[in-house]
Amino acid sequence: MRALHTESTVTVYQAYTPAIGVPAARDGRFPAAWKRDRMTWVKPSFLWMMYRCGWAAKEGQETVLAVEISRSGFDWALRHACLSSYEPTVHADQAVWKRELKQSPARVQWDPERDLWLRPLPHRSLQLGLSGDAARRYADEWTVSITDVTPLVHRIHGLVLAGDESGAAALLPPERPYPSHDGLLSAVLPGGAGTPGTPGPGSR
Repeated sequence: MRALHTESTVTVYQAYTPAIGVPAARDGRFPAAWKRDRMTWVKPSFLWMMYRCGWAAKEGQETVLAVEISRSGFDWALRHACLSSYEPTVHADQAVWKRELKQSPARVQWDPERDLWLRPLPHRSLQLGLSGDAARRYADEWTVSITDVTPLVHRIHGLVLAGDESGAAALLPPERPYPSHDGLLSAVLPGGAGTPGTPGPGSR
């Protein structure tokens, strides 16, 4: 797993309508319109977020947010997560997986990482779904800062369309391997290879 991170924080990405994204970035916290009782999906991969939101061109995903959250919160979510799809190398049977899915406040799925042209790469990118207690903690406890990176998205996309891949790549967030010590990902690595799960329901 790769992410933009410091000693105390990790940055994840989400895309919203301006009605939610603009006040969230302005105030540094999600507005009342952001529903804390529904699942929200966060992505540590900038380019996977670009694939999902179409470089901020898809309806309802015109504002891209970089949400800096505490690493302690992010790690808590990973330790309390289960895979979003049944994996025989991890689960004893489907009944066990369904029980874990129902009880876990977070879920993980692995999808092909993307290049600057949003083409799939041979390695996987993590998506983290947060619900219930995890979603509330994310919004009200873990969030350190929220930045509207839509202008950066448009600038990088413009360089890609102009054929300046090196210029576009130079502007990408510096995502580095994220420390997965103490078995942090052991329960959510199907077969040790990150098999893709069912696509998440939107960028929320």
